Amino acid sequence: MNIANILARKGPMAVTVRPDQSIRDALALLERHNIGALVTVEGDRPVGILSERDIVREAARNDLFFVRVVADLMTRDVITGQPHDDLLSVAHTMTERRIRHLPVVDQGRLIGMVSIGDIVKAQRDQYQGEVDTLQTQLLADEGGRPR
Repeated sequence: MNIANILARKGPMAVTVRPDQSIRDALALLERHNIGALVTVEGDRPVGILSERDIVREAARNDLFFVRVVADLMTRDVITGQPHDDLLSVAHTMTERRIRHLPVVDQGRLIGMVSIGDIVKAQRDQYQGEVDTLQTQLLADEGGRPR
């Protein structure tokens, strides 16, 4: 299973923000879409990511953080995934790098976003499918044996 499988189910939508938008704008987008991170884009190319955590940390340090713009707070070293990336390696990267949101890029263009929750759910569903298949096979084997 890979990222493309998740995007096929959840859709390719990624909520974005421009680097020159205000933090108030970013907060409104996070609230409106009930999400934890925004991909910062120039055109359709990701140049950063802004998370709730980034905003909270700045708010704790700076009373005037509302006058700041997204570019001031966003993480610029964006870790991205590609549609063909295997979920086990993606989960490992997200865990090791302590990130909860992964922009998905294809040929330099943002095509979606996956969260650690999306990854865990997809893996759980895959494992449940395997368990269901094994149970079906066991029941079929037991049904064919004389007692």
